[in-house]
Amino acid sequence: MVRVTDAQLDAFIAEDVPYIDLTTEVMGIGSVFASMEFYTREKCLLCGSEESARIAERLGCEVESFLPSGASLDAGDSFLRVSGPASALHMAWKVCLNMVDSTSAVATKTATMVKAVHGANPDCEVLATRKLMPGTKSLMTKAVMVGGAYPHRLGLSETVLVFDHHIDLMGGMDAFLAELPQIKRRCIEKKVFVEAGPHDAVRLAKAGVDGLQFDKVPAGELTDLVAELRSIDPRLTLIAAGGINPSNAASYAVTGVDGVATTCLYSAKPLDMSVRMWSVD
Repeated sequence: MVRVTDAQLDAFIAEDVPYIDLTTEVMGIGSVFASMEFYTREKCLLCGSEESARIAERLGCEVESFLPSGASLDAGDSFLRVSGPASALHMAWKVCLNMVDSTSAVATKTATMVKAVHGANPDCEVLATRKLMPGTKSLMTKAVMVGGAYPHRLGLSETVLVFDHHIDLMGGMDAFLAELPQIKRRCIEKKVFVEAGPHDAVRLAKAGVDGLQFDKVPAGELTDLVAELRSIDPRLTLIAAGGINPSNAASYAVTGVDGVATTCLYSAKPLDMSVRMWSVD
């Protein structure tokens, strides 16, 4: 599973609690022992419960129970219960709630899209792009993986993905194709992918690229193109991207592409989740 460091969790805490919980302090209730339970008001796929439990512990709470990421919840289900001094509970409250309702929303939306894609083509994967808010990559990567998708590209160091501007900087398509054998030799453990339109795709497939990514090519135009490219090189990996979402993902999957890359998963609206807190004698 995706690694989220203690330093990241401490940074989340520091954003919301830079010094003290002023309300609890001025009311003089910080030492009151209490319990707090997190629950959802809507059906969802849970994510972020492990990190929430770790945050609670780091703030001095005792974690009594929690459900794991990937658990299916119905409205009203609780998923995390902690206890401790009221000061610690209030410090953990919003940090944990904000994290879990956002990551669970992404996981839930992802699961919906994965179901649609696999229903249309079991051999097509949903791939989440890296177009997200800096600082959130570890949690968002976990969320999409909990939902059944995979990262498309975690960073520049991971994948060779050539765009139009790369080719322009080399002097154009002819210059790129002439250099392609040398490029492939420089990264023998990696695949060389190129984002291209229908016209250049055929030329690139014949030249020996490992994969092609189609940006904003309508699904209706992809079926014949995918068949043509497969006839040129059956080993090609083909990815559709640009404007793909849960409502149209299936139409792209049936074209025969190997994956659909999307950014839409990160825009999931945070779920309606809340907490109950009560004093313990």
